[in-house]
Amino acid sequence: MSEITNSPRTRTQELYERGRELIPGGTQLLSKRPELYAPGLWPAYFKSAKGIEVTDLDGRVFSDFATMGIGACVLGYGCEAVDEAVIARIRGGSTCTLNAPEEVALAEKLVALHTWADQVRFTRSGGEAMAVAVRIARAITGRSVVAVCGYHGWSDWYLAANLTGGDALGGHLLPGLEPAGVPVELTGTTFTFRYNQLEELQAIVAQHGARLAAIVMEPMRYVQPSDAFLEKVRATADRLGAVLIFDEITNGFRANLGGSHLRLGVNPDIAVYAKALGNGYPIGAVVGHGAVMDGAQRAFISSTSWTEGIGSTAALATLAEMERTQPWAHIATVAEKVKQGWRELAVKHQLPFTAAGDGNLCVFGFGPGKDANASRTLYTQEMLDQGYLAGAGFYPCAAHTHAAVDQYLMAVDQVFARIAAAAANGGVRTKLKHREADQGFRRLT
Repeated sequence: MSEITNSPRTRTQELYERGRELIPGGTQLLSKRPELYAPGLWPAYFKSAKGIEVTDLDGRVFSDFATMGIGACVLGYGCEAVDEAVIARIRGGSTCTLNAPEEVALAEKLVALHTWADQVRFTRSGGEAMAVAVRIARAITGRSVVAVCGYHGWSDWYLAANLTGGDALGGHLLPGLEPAGVPVELTGTTFTFRYNQLEELQAIVAQHGARLAAIVMEPMRYVQPSDAFLEKVRATADRLGAVLIFDEITNGFRANLGGSHLRLGVNPDIAVYAKALGNGYPIGAVVGHGAVMDGAQRAFISSTSWTEGIGSTAALATLAEMERTQPWAHIATVAEKVKQGWRELAVKHQLPFTAAGDGNLCVFGFGPGKDANASRTLYTQEMLDQGYLAGAGFYPCAAHTHAAVDQYLMAVDQVFARIAAAAANGGVRTKLKHREADQGFRRLT
């Protein structure tokens, strides 16, 4: 049954309806479900993408001021230098009985960028890479318990935190993750602590320190560490003999050549990368120092798809292009310009509003208030009409020019005015062409 009510039928929407019938949940990635943005309106599929321009199946062109491939395309869509390298690899063959030599070159490059590291294992996705990192930590320590801060994927080791019957992961980016399918026997193997809340990690240590295999966290996301937080986490791991794993899947290569921990001055035992490492091509990397990476030899960690040559070729080309263009100062300037623009326009239109972000990732929210989610949905709906993919998060890239940002903020000005007018008349929801967007995880089919 169609979910579209007051919106035109399009080829893109019709295909998504068919996709929902054939694919559980409709998409392979929760973050790409249209229901999280503007149900019945958000274009689920793209025909082409170049720079920041995305064309859907109906020929409509949008400027992406949302997440640029969920943070994967720091150089912009269709970076020619990366694409040309991949095409050359494809012409020479992408998979073979033998190994792709590019993986050795990529390992050398990543070790050179991370002078604290000695070895690298590769995957083709971030979730896989995190599972590999935790497997390595458990193998090398002979322990089972993991302390986590933040969002780290869909694997059993992570979702086990919610087996206690609550929503322990609810404050870690994505609420409502049901541990259905996760063995109940994993109860008590994963515990959560919040960023900059050292006492919460200490509470886990007090109860489970002798069994702690790893501390897993992003070194930063939207806020900076305070009160020597990372240094104290590092010291805690050292004292316990636990493996410190930094998840750099979202932040890695967005602000500098390597992980954010290189700027923050605290080194982990393992750093995990994906997304931006290949500018959208599938590649994940587990970078670690030799004593810990020996766990990869003790444990069985293996996959045919990890040996193909496209991912490592794309990563090498991406790193070379990043070194050539040095895009990080531009990205940071664009992020600050957008964030400041949001705030000024929210004040102008007297909208309840919060914004956060540091350097390369920005998020905002309307509220507090009962219309916060309806306002967010209306924002996305109206920005689509203006020719923009736009949600509550913005991941800037090298292809976001200042001229494009100026045009975007002009559109935001108009849309904020409409939201304010609707709110003043108590009718934010009446302006929606469909229902409000989902928040967090929700079963869709």
